Amino acid sequence: MHMSNRRPIVAGNWKMNGNLALIKQMEALFSNAELSHVDVVVCPPFPYLGGFNGSAFALGGQTISHFESGAHTGETAASMLQEMNCQYVILGHSERRADNNESNELVAEKVDVALKHGLIPLFCVGEPEDIRESGQLFDYIAAQLDAVISKVGIAAFNDIVIAYEPVWAIGTGKTASPAQAQEVHAFIRQHLAKQESDIAKQCVILYGGSVKGSNAVELFSQPDVDGGLIGGASLNPEDFLSICLAAKR
Repeated sequence: MHMSNRRPIVAGNWKMNGNLALIKQMEALFSNAELSHVDVVVCPPFPYLGGFNGSAFALGGQTISHFESGAHTGETAASMLQEMNCQYVILGHSERRADNNESNELVAEKVDVALKHGLIPLFCVGEPEDIRESGQLFDYIAAQLDAVISKVGIAAFNDIVIAYEPVWAIGTGKTASPAQAQEVHAFIRQHLAKQESDIAKQCVILYGGSVKGSNAVELFSQPDVDGGLIGGASLNPEDFLSICLAAKR
């Protein structure tokens, strides 16, 4: 059974997409929606953060620098996101790990910085297809989790949201089956429980990877799936809203 305190979250990751018109459409649609049972987060590209009026949903960044400030051209500090009314930040997304060579250790450092600045990390873990096929799935995800646990401690997971994104299902149209998603979510929760069972029970774990309105209800009904981190479908206001409504428990 779901713990009553595991409130569902649906976060939209716009990636390098979107424009000012989309912000207006999204805010207009969501300002009239009845979404008291779910926390909705939108994570647009950095230049657009200031374009939201901030009432319809929470905002998040797509990454932060592990530096606090200084001579780091093109980087964005946690303190800046906080000043722009962000509550969340996506960290360790597989695209950052691949495109920007972000290691487990660097991701852990960023999680630490985010927490120090009062941001809630949407901390992403997940395996490429070859890892799943070679049977190393759980070791691979355990290593991603352990880097963060050893950096910030298990108690910090009271303030961290985990997102499981199988890399082979991101933007490919392939979705992990509800059973595949549940299997990994249960593993993540059990892995945290080795350290501290109460924290594991209340940790919110989202699924990401080709979530659509048509498969969201079934995915979100799995006992250890507490919502979603949505890519492509978060760029269509109606699709995104239908996914948010699917997370109502």
